[in-house]
Amino acid sequence: MLKKRGQKGFTLIELLIVIAIIGILAAIAIPMYKTQTIKAKMTEVTNAMSNVASAVAAYMQETNSWPVCNTRDLVTTSLGVATAQLARLGTLTVGVTAPGAIDAEVVGIDGTVNTQHLIMIPTSSTDGSITWSWSGSANMPSAYIPKVR
Repeated sequence: MLKKRGQKGFTLIELLIVIAIIGILAAIAIPMYKTQTIKAKMTEVTNAMSNVASAVAAYMQETNSWPVCNTRDLVTTSLGVATAQLARLGTLTVGVTAPGAIDAEVVGIDGTVNTQHLIMIPTSSTDGSITWSWSGSANMPSAYIPKVR
């Protein structure tokens, strides 16, 4: 007499359910990964702008006036910020649109933020300290604008 063996392996339905679950997880994870990747690259932009902000603050303390640099070259020569630190920035102006404001165009990151502008606006206190606030151009997604500096 033959002995009946139990079936081994997975049924087609079980495999389809696993594939559907993996698909759902991928549909959620991929956009989140892209957003986090852009945020990480935007950190380079905010760090570069922070370097410029430090130079602007030093200029203000030394001369008691805000610098006006309408080109990237003037920012590097007048304020002494190294060009290598500004790699993720396209156009860069200081104090052109408002006293002391730093306006930088984002380049080389992603289509959602490329050609958009990040802006740092200084506020000078009576004690001589400077605080910075962030804003962006009209089409800059708010998720990529820093909240506080």
